[in-house]
Amino acid sequence: MSNVEKSSSHGKLIAVIVAAAVVIALALLSAFVWPGWAIDRNGSHAQQTQAAKSQPTTPSIKSKDLPQDATALLKAMPDSVLNFARIEAAPSADWTSSSPLEEYTLTYSTGDDTKNVSLKVAQWPSGDGAKSQYDALAKALKGEDVAGGAVKVAGNATGDYVVKATGKKGKTATALWRNDSVVFQATGPKDSVQRFYQKFPL
Repeated sequence: MSNVEKSSSHGKLIAVIVAAAVVIALALLSAFVWPGWAIDRNGSHAQQTQAAKSQPTTPSIKSKDLPQDATALLKAMPDSVLNFARIEAAPSADWTSSSPLEEYTLTYSTGDDTKNVSLKVAQWPSGDGAKSQYDALAKALKGEDVAGGAVKVAGNATGDYVVKATGKKGKTATALWRNDSVVFQATGPKDSVQRFYQKFPL
């Protein structure tokens, strides 16, 4: 290779290196200076990730056994959801006016009563009856919207759900959802309810 060719190749290599360096510098400038998309200024992502990692996923207390004459609906209620164990399950009659086939109130606990979630569940003869009750409850539910949408099973919409922050400073919450002919309503501290309803299997 002649000296001229060597010089030309060397010059091209330097130009490529310089161009690459400029691109990297611009990328870093964009990420960390302006607009700064790589910086989590509030630390929210890191905090959420850390909070998720620090939350236990299995109960530290034993769930209470269901009565031997428990119905199929009651037996379908999980013993635990994440670290919430079922500690109470009793018939209730709050929704009697809408004529459900059966209705229960269950309590799920982590062992810390201040974090308990109260779950009300009832079943109707058809999806229409459950939808009417869901619609009435959703309309009456006050508070700030947290989440909402369609309940899907195997890709098919089987109902709807809504979550609202309630109580003083929105520290408590209610999650209401319908899955075909069954309506669920979970209430309790906002953090507990948000974790609970998202992992509830029904």
